[in-house]
Amino acid sequence: MTINKLAIIGGSGLYDVEEFKNRELLDLNTPWGKPSDQILKTNYKNKEVYFLPRHGRGHFISPSKINFRANIDALKQLGVTDIVSVSAVGSLTEDLQPGKFVIVDQFIDRTFAREKTFFDDEIVAHVSMAHPTSNALMNACEEAIKKEKIDYQRNGTYVVMEGPQFSTLAESNLYRSWKADVIGMTNMPEAKLAREAEIRYASVSMVTDYDCWHPDHENVDVQKVVKVLLGNAAKAKNMIKNLIEIFENYIDPNDPTNNCLDVAIITAPEKRTKKTIEKLNTVAGRVLKK
Repeated sequence: MTINKLAIIGGSGLYDVEEFKNRELLDLNTPWGKPSDQILKTNYKNKEVYFLPRHGRGHFISPSKINFRANIDALKQLGVTDIVSVSAVGSLTEDLQPGKFVIVDQFIDRTFAREKTFFDDEIVAHVSMAHPTSNALMNACEEAIKKEKIDYQRNGTYVVMEGPQFSTLAESNLYRSWKADVIGMTNMPEAKLAREAEIRYASVSMVTDYDCWHPDHENVDVQKVVKVLLGNAAKAKNMIKNLIEIFENYIDPNDPTNNCLDVAIITAPEKRTKKTIEKLNTVAGRVLKK
C-alpha cells in the first residue's frame, strides 16, 4: 500500500510555516548536489509533511540558480508523492488583481539557462507534459482555498521566464497576446522534474502585481510586491494547513504521473550503465531496476 506524503515548496515570501511546532530540519544530499535549504519535516494533524523554501530561508538563491534537480530528488528520497508549489507571480489580466490566487493548470516554459531533466546522460526518457499538473491535487487545493474564503481562479496559464529581471513592456504584451494569465520565474523546470520523478504536482500562484503592461502599474516595485507578499503568505499558510488535512481524500490512483516512466525511457537496457542507474536510483529506480 502506497503511503501518500505531501510536500510544500514555498516561493518568494513563504520561507516557513511557523505554526508547525513539531519540527525537524533535514540536511540531505543528492547526486545533483544539495537542495535549496534544509527540508522541514513536521507532523501536523497526524500527517507527515515536508516543507522546502526554494529560494532558501532568507531568499538568497536567484531563480536561475535554484538546484531544481536536487530539490525534487531530495523530496523523492523522503517518500514524497505529492508536491504543491506556492509561488509569487505577476498578473497578465485585468481580472487577476494583486492578492488573488490562481490554481495553475498549464505552463509556457521560456527559461533557457537551467538543467531541465534528470535524463541527460546515457539514459534518455521523454515524459508527457500535456497536462503538467494533477487534476485531483488541484481539486484539493481548491477546497483548501475555498475554506479560507480566498479570492481565486481555477485554471490558468503560467509563463515561466528566466529572470531575475522583470519583463520588458514588449515581452509583457507578447505574453498577454498568448492569453497567458500569470508570469513568474520558478515553476519550470520544477514541474517537469516532478513528472520525471513520478511525483504528482500542483501549483498555487499568488498574484503580487500587474507585471508592467498595466497603464496604472508601469513599473514593478519590489517594495510594493513584498507588501502584497506578506499578506498573501499569511493566507497561504492557512491554505496549506487546510490542504494537509484533506489532500489524501483526493488521491487519484489513475493519475498519469503515477507510472509515467513505464512508457518514457527509450534507451536500450544494454546501454544503461550501472553508474547512471545508481545516479537515477531515487527518481527512476522503480523502472530501471526491473
